[in-house]
Amino acid sequence: MPQSIIISLDAMGGDAGPEMVVPGAALALERRPDIRFVLYGDKARLEPLVAAHPALVNAAKIVHTDVVVRMDDKPSQALRQGRGKSSMWKAIDAVKTGEANVCVSAGNTGALMAMSKFCLRMMADIERPAIAAIWPTTRGESIVLDVGATVGADSDQLVSFAVMGAAMSRALFGIERPTVGLLNVGVEEIKGVEEVRTAARLLKEANLAELDYVGFVEGDDIGKGTVDVVVTEGFAGNIALKTAEGTAKQIAAYLRQAMSRTWLAKLGYILAKSAFDRLREKMDPRKVNGGVFLGLNGVVIKSHGGTDAEGFAAAIELGYEMVRNDLQSRIARGVSLYQRAGLDAELTAEQGEEQ
Repeated sequence: MPQSIIISLDAMGGDAGPEMVVPGAALALERRPDIRFVLYGDKARLEPLVAAHPALVNAAKIVHTDVVVRMDDKPSQALRQGRGKSSMWKAIDAVKTGEANVCVSAGNTGALMAMSKFCLRMMADIERPAIAAIWPTTRGESIVLDVGATVGADSDQLVSFAVMGAAMSRALFGIERPTVGLLNVGVEEIKGVEEVRTAARLLKEANLAELDYVGFVEGDDIGKGTVDVVVTEGFAGNIALKTAEGTAKQIAAYLRQAMSRTWLAKLGYILAKSAFDRLREKMDPRKVNGGVFLGLNGVVIKSHGGTDAEGFAAAIELGYEMVRNDLQSRIARGVSLYQRAGLDAELTAEQGEEQ
């Protein structure tokens, strides 16, 4: 593992672009002094922003690019027009060439995934990628995947997601054998679509040492933190994610309305301010900003496009942890063990038939 973690940044990505990316990088550098950055984007805009952060000047290299992927570009359009030229592509390509250890972008999600798949390619024995999100729970934090990369995953892909999610849990949280559950409409074995039931059977039969498959979990189990890793396909996962984000905003709005309604309520807020501050911090989406693209030959982190510098710094630090704790090797090992378990099961079945 290198002494410094080199992070390539799509400096033009996100709603605010460089004005958010550069301060976010500066914040991350304060907390992780061994980070080094390569910023891809408009040099004329980036140079004065970087110069405003003296520590960043010596830790960042700026590479000029003329092409920017817009937030409303279609993935195919972004790939066609930005391949080899855009700030997003060059940030991803830096990971492929080894110039950087991880790429972070707050840009167009579809374009980032399309470019990442095209540039980095899939890891061996993994068919499709997944986006893994960190999910605050009453027990701490869990990992939920996929939250938007693969719609309609089959049973083998769901198993791959389970293996990758467990690897991320070990890398991020240090959990030796993470508990894994498949998101379903009930916990009974007969419930759910065939692909989910088949994935459950495959995980049981594999009995992997790298994870502890505990069965089906329901939607309310995500927030409870019933398992360390929740596995689903991207359609359901994205809906769950957006619903949770909307619910958090709804609760915050209710609290603001309630606390400002009467003078007595305002007094109550003042008396309980420390408790409300803790609640606000717990519900702050910036603390868990960043989705990890799993299954690629390289680490790519997707930051929320509308985040601020604090949120972008969290996404950078997430990428840092994934590299520092060797996420890619952990995934490769997990996939290899699953493949081996499948071959052993086939061999045992064949021997049984011969007898």
